[in-house]
Amino acid sequence: MDRCNNANRVPELFGSMVFNDKVMRERLPKETYRVLQRTIEQGKRLDPAVANIVANAMKDWATEKGATHFTHWFQPMTGITAEKHDSFISPESNSSVIMEFSGKELVKGEPDASSFPSGGLRATFEARGYTAWDPSAYAFIKDNTLCIPTVFYSYGGEALDKKTPLLRSMEVINKQALRILKLFGHEGDIRVNTTVGPEQEYFLVDKKLYDQREDLVLCGRTLFGTKPPKGQELEDHYFGVIKPRVSAYMKELDEELWKLGIFAKTKHNEVAPSQHELAPIFTDTNRATDHNQLTMEVMKKVALRHGFACLLHEKPFEGVNGSGKHNNWSISTNTGINLLEPGDSPQENAQFLLFLTAVVKAVDEYQDLLRVSVASAGNDHRLGANEAPPAIVSMFLGDELTDILDAIANGEVYRNKKGDEVLKVGVHILPRFPKDTTDRNRTSPFAFTGNKFEFRMLGSGLSIAGPNIVLNTIVAEELCQFADVLEQADDFEAALQELIRKTIKEHRRIIFNGNNYSDEWVKEAEKRGLLNLKTTVDALPSFISQKNIDLFTKHKIFTVTELHSRYEILMDAYSKRLNIEALTMVDMVRKQILPAVGRYEQSLVETALGKRQLNSGLPCARETKTVEVLSGAADAMELDASELEKLLENAHEISDVTEQAKLLKEKVLPQMEKLRADADLAERFTAEEYWPFPSYTKLLYSE
Repeated sequence: MDRCNNANRVPELFGSMVFNDKVMRERLPKETYRVLQRTIEQGKRLDPAVANIVANAMKDWATEKGATHFTHWFQPMTGITAEKHDSFISPESNSSVIMEFSGKELVKGEPDASSFPSGGLRATFEARGYTAWDPSAYAFIKDNTLCIPTVFYSYGGEALDKKTPLLRSMEVINKQALRILKLFGHEGDIRVNTTVGPEQEYFLVDKKLYDQREDLVLCGRTLFGTKPPKGQELEDHYFGVIKPRVSAYMKELDEELWKLGIFAKTKHNEVAPSQHELAPIFTDTNRATDHNQLTMEVMKKVALRHGFACLLHEKPFEGVNGSGKHNNWSISTNTGINLLEPGDSPQENAQFLLFLTAVVKAVDEYQDLLRVSVASAGNDHRLGANEAPPAIVSMFLGDELTDILDAIANGEVYRNKKGDEVLKVGVHILPRFPKDTTDRNRTSPFAFTGNKFEFRMLGSGLSIAGPNIVLNTIVAEELCQFADVLEQADDFEAALQELIRKTIKEHRRIIFNGNNYSDEWVKEAEKRGLLNLKTTVDALPSFISQKNIDLFTKHKIFTVTELHSRYEILMDAYSKRLNIEALTMVDMVRKQILPAVGRYEQSLVETALGKRQLNSGLPCARETKTVEVLSGAADAMELDASELEKLLENAHEISDVTEQAKLLKEKVLPQMEKLRADADLAERFTAEEYWPFPSYTKLLYSE
């Protein structure tokens, strides 16, 4: 009975804490609602009088839900969200208050911007920054606070956040896609949106064990630890039975996300022990980005209530699979047409092929930008580790669709596997062909999955804003180039045919349907001229290459200044992350591991001496050998820790952010790996009761 009631509650529960379109229709005067919708659709400024009416309705709704404060909720370059809370109270007399919220407070805020990353856009003493309401994203209530999604920009107007360029990129791809659709006869009030459904992977570990690991608390990943006797070898965790404690967590997580209007749909165990996944239904990219930021926050909060710590690091445990975030991306019209869906008519089919080849060309020409969009110190540990796509960007289209494209490129007749003629190249309109029916490829970084592309290189803790800014922009650029050609064509059908053929022929090197994990693919990719940007430090300079500066400035996604600032922020974040990890390693070795090893050595020596006092003939080989190993490991750890400190001092003396990051990558990171190897050797020979923090076995099997 209770279960039935709970199921019946879901529609009522969903979006109950969101000031969504349904609520606006109910609470706003009809004319105000119409004006607001036009403002959203046309991207115009909201009239102050209208803003006041909306703000008052929003406040009344929020206070009825128990909210006492409001905040402009924004997404700075930290990669997480930010908020400053103000109460609704306004003094009415010396002894009473009223609850007020004005249109001015709704539309614009002024949080202190001095402590957020700006990459040199502003001096630290320049405190002014502004938040501006994004009416295309719904306000919501979180922790008794009305949260208003906003953009964040500097006193000089530069974007200081991830949302502003994302909104710009969505407008650009809308503009260029509409040019193409017009050529295919689509008229009327059409808008094109990109849609995203980000699959979120994560680990759950017992909070008490988590608190005992300084590396997990400070760095989000384990810096030391030997592989457990059982990892993921038996493949018995993936889609396995969900344990009761985890199931209770997932149930509450679903409910909390549904309240916020987040389309949480699928949940299951992932490959590694204690690893899980949550997948939502796709929505427009702006809201999907907001929702994913909220999802990560809610995941962590709900985990605490169940005695868990939720880990969103890309590689929290060495030797088992890390966590990614598959970004399912597509292009759709407001009328429900998926532009990456093969149609039922020749004309629809030709339209699909044009959009498909635009994506192929975009991924080939801007491989570097796609790699940059997922670059981080954490993701460097995951990419290419036989658990995630390599750092080489390529596309999977499936055998059938690839064969069709090859036939077009070569001017040949395509026949399906049954021998039936499906596609004849050279006619005025490309005939209908079936949707790809071949198997999927789970190793591909960028895979076509029937009516969308699945970009799989994202790390689990990454904001999806960056990758989708890049995807929207690079595809918009190719659509722009296509439109420039086709709009000037005397014979549209012939020009279309030739454009598709030429594009496939020039860019099919990026298509690879085989095993992306293999060494053979690395060699083959090099032959094809594809990039292999293995680390963040290798990848980031591409962000400010002239080719990419020209791209972003052409479409007004970023200014030159904004591009360089983001480069500085990302490179600096890499260096800071490695610096924190290195200092944490030294701290753990000096304060925890070496004292623990010393205590165990002492106990072994005392045992050996006791044996000899009792009977000089008693064997002490085990104690002697273990002490020898541990003494050697301890000495090595001390030397390695000292060397690591010296390297960090050298890095701190370098002012140039790029050169500093290079030293950390080339010198500090290998030294960290060396120190870890010594410590992990010591762990293998140290009795469990002496080891100072929980082992991998305890952490991974604590659910």
